[in-house]
Amino acid sequence: MKLNLDRLVKPFPVFEKLDIQIERAAGCFVYDQQQQAYLDMYGGHAVIAVGHTHPHVVNSTLRQLNNIGFYSNTIYNDLQYQLANQLGLMSGYTDYAVFFSNSGAEANENAFKLASFFTGRAKVLTLSNAFHGRTSGTVSATDNTSLRARVNDNSHYFFTPFNELSSLRKQLETKAYCALIMEPIQGVGGIHVATDAFLQEVRAICTKTGTLLILDEIQSGYGRTGKFFAHQYAGIKGDLITVAKGIANGLPMAATIIAPDISPAMGQLGTTFGGNHLACAAAIAVLEVIHNEKLMANAAEVGTFLMKELSGMTGVTEVRGKGLMIGVEFDMDICQLRQKLLFDEKIFTGYAGVYTLRLLPPLCFTMEHAQLFLSSLKKLLGKNKW
Repeated sequence: MKLNLDRLVKPFPVFEKLDIQIERAAGCFVYDQQQQAYLDMYGGHAVIAVGHTHPHVVNSTLRQLNNIGFYSNTIYNDLQYQLANQLGLMSGYTDYAVFFSNSGAEANENAFKLASFFTGRAKVLTLSNAFHGRTSGTVSATDNTSLRARVNDNSHYFFTPFNELSSLRKQLETKAYCALIMEPIQGVGGIHVATDAFLQEVRAICTKTGTLLILDEIQSGYGRTGKFFAHQYAGIKGDLITVAKGIANGLPMAATIIAPDISPAMGQLGTTFGGNHLACAAAIAVLEVIHNEKLMANAAEVGTFLMKELSGMTGVTEVRGKGLMIGVEFDMDICQLRQKLLFDEKIFTGYAGVYTLRLLPPLCFTMEHAQLFLSSLKKLLGKNKW
């Protein structure tokens, strides 16, 4: 019997789709149905932290699934305590608490609520070009009006310029804001890096005005920049730090890391799937791999090399980022360049706007992988027939 595809129920078409079906993956490569290998310079939006199908992560996850994959948060789950402790030790936030959830947007929503509960204030300050998620509160804090429906119009959220202090200081001095949320490196916004001086002054202003500082490390965290968190280059701490993306190497998982002076109240936050046994087992394995394979040092070394090499290329006007979170800005529309990289050179890359390539490879990305990418990019830029 032949299926009438026009009458089948289909996924709601809100994603732009590349004409490739990925069947399997390993390390820094993905493979299509014809077993053609593609170098993965994007990691599924920085999700693949330790490489695709890493054996330790796979084995830990399968072992856990064979025992128990899920039960509700009404019972003790020792894996949550193990993961929280390891996360605290590796990140340097050893006296903080952790609330596990499912996605970066949920982690940020929980941070907003905790900040408002703690301060008694209603407003949130956010920065120009920010992206914090697509749920009701986080999309209101995202600087893209095309993503906000009327139901998301919210006077509690106000935007100030990135890397500029005067407006930010003026707003926070009103003491109307429960929190300021910011990405130390803006991801979707184009890999724009907050300066150390800006981060340090933001921390000081937040402390002075009783405003909680939420550091959104969803894309820039988990060793991607060469330190566990990007804000650690500036030597500051947040009151609330949010993580997701690479936390479980592809399983839905997120966390809100919470300062010790923020006390919990029973029922204040909740989640059905957050912190489940399976996701915790994967997340513990990810931390073990990052530590054992020294992937933060690798990200710093390979990322520094990549950024240096990219800076001198034809058509490149600026290279931004840290470690393996890199934005390469060109003096031309990069749409066809990305298509050529993908279909001719078999390399996945991301983008941030019309002119910027966004590179977020797994943290196990090697010098050999970097050379492969650079060689292909140089070849295409030399032709430049698009």
